[in-house]
This record gives sequence, structure tokens and C-alpha cells, in this order.
Amino acid sequence: MRNGGFKLLLFAGFLLLIWGTFAPVGTIVWWLDRGSTKLDRKTRELTNRVNGEDSNSSLTSGGSHCYIVFLPGVGAEKNEVSPREEAFLDRLEQDQPQCLSVRNVFPYSAANQDLGGQKVFEFLWNVTEEAEGWLELTRYVLEARNVWRMAVSADNRYGPIYNQAIALTIIEQMEKQQPIPTSSKQPIQLILMGTSGGAQVALGTAPYIDKWLPVEITVVSFGGVFDGNEGFDVAKHIYHFRGERDWIENIGGIVFPSRWGWTVGSPYNRARRENRYTVYNSGPHEHQGEENYFGREVAKNDGTTYAELMVKQINQLPIWSSVNTPSK
Repeated sequence: MRNGGFKLLLFAGFLLLIWGTFAPVGTIVWWLDRGSTKLDRKTRELTNRVNGEDSNSSLTSGGSHCYIVFLPGVGAEKNEVSPREEAFLDRLEQDQPQCLSVRNVFPYSAANQDLGGQKVFEFLWNVTEEAEGWLELTRYVLEARNVWRMAVSADNRYGPIYNQAIALTIIEQMEKQQPIPTSSKQPIQLILMGTSGGAQVALGTAPYIDKWLPVEITVVSFGGVFDGNEGFDVAKHIYHFRGERDWIENIGGIVFPSRWGWTVGSPYNRARRENRYTVYNSGPHEHQGEENYFGREVAKNDGTTYAELMVKQINQLPIWSSVNTPSK
């Protein structure tokens, strides 16, 4: 802490607090610019489609009735998954061919715009791409930015707007995979998967997707950091995987009062009492790096990697038994 180190630390903390104060600004700007109009138009369109009142509807009764939507953690910089996450989803699609995967949702922007497409962060994003040595610290700056956006999702003042925007993006990306099928007898099986802060955004979007589409929602969290309000009342089940060496995962249960045991009326605690929230010890996973939930390093003596260990546990979840085989 000598030679100005403590002052630098204080300045960094002050900068992060200022950054947090202005974190909702992007969401508000999006809402005032075009967001409110887009949301109003799209929600009316979805309501008409589901009610069969839109003759030009792109929704059909055929096709796959299962979607897996993956929302990456706060380390994400682009609206695409990392190579490790992509390999995990490829394997999951292979094991569960009745489901389509949606991978290009950036959960830290109301406009689904990754960091490279935002002028304020474009320079830092470019530096991070080529970073070596101390410049690698820029990655943590970008992660801090995403952490604040995750906090916006959990905020009861700005969260509703932010979560509706991401929910709309999810539906748009689902439609790009195939026309969304609708049937009162056969609801869509929507599996929202999120790692780290992505789990919070997945839970935040669940009430709005449930309102707009005939869906049965399951949330799967990989070391997720989330509050205990949004999503728990509408999700059929929430599965939370916790790595033995993932200390970051503990943060959600500490900082969010809705997850404390004495807040008995919170949606999180209601879900626990109703056995709709299940926690699994996933094994020796860390939160980040090559030994995280999708890591390529060997986790067990038999040669099983961290990612393979995770895939095996996901395939054993009871959710797949209720997923219908795609129509031919």
C-alpha cells in the first residue's frame, strides 16, 4: 500500500461507485429513445399471435417445442458465447436433439449491443482483445461494468424496464431459430440457462416471457449470483449448480435480503418450501477459468473434464422427460 497504492485503491473504489450510480442511464436512454414504443408494439403483436388474432403470424403449431436459452456471465464481452460455452451447448444439443439452443443474447445491454459496439467501451474492448501483462486488468473493468448492469436487473426501480428489454431480445432470437410454435395443449418448454450474473437476468426475464408466450419455464443456474424476487413465482423449477471451489456464487445469498432465511415471504423462500428450488453440488468447479463449469481441464482421475462433468449432471435433470419430440 506504499507509494500511493492506497490512494489508487480508494480512487478505484470511488470510480466504481460513480459508475454504479450511472449504470441505469443506458437503460433509461434506450427506453426513451425507442424502447417503450418497441415494447408496446411487440407485446401487442405477441398477444394477438397467441390469441390467434394475427393472420400474418409467424408462430406455428409445428416445429420444436423446446428452447434452451443461454445467458453468459459478467465476463462476457460480446453477444455470443465463449468457445468453452459453445462446446458445452453443442454437446447438450447433441444429447437433447429435441431442443433448439439460443446463444446470441447479451444480457448486459437493453439493446442487446455488446461492448465492442458501444463507443464508450470500444477502446477498452479493443485493448482487452490484445491485452498482455498489466493491460489484462482492463478485462476486470469491463466485468465491473457488467456487474452493475446485473445489479440493474435486480433493482426494483429500473429492473422491470431492463428485464423486459432482455426478454424481448430472447423472444426475437428464438424466432430467428424457427417460428415460435404455440398451442394451448402443448406449451413451449423454455429452459433459461445462466452462469454468474446471467442467472439473475434469466430470472428477471422469466415473468415477462411467461406473460407474452405460452411457456413452461425452467431456470438452470451455473454458479449464479441472483436475488430472490423475480422469476421464482413463475418458473416451474429452478436448479442451481454450486461448485465446491466457487466462492463468488456465495455473494448472492449474502447481499440480497430476499434470500436470507428470515425473509420467509420472499419468492425465493416460497420456492424452497414448495420444492421448486433445488441446489446441486456440481463438483470441484471454480467460478472462472479452465476449471469452471465449462472448463476443458481434467476434473476426475478417469479423464472426465469439468465440462463433461457438468453435461452429465444436466442430462440427468428431470426436465428432459417433459420435453416433447420435435414434429417432423
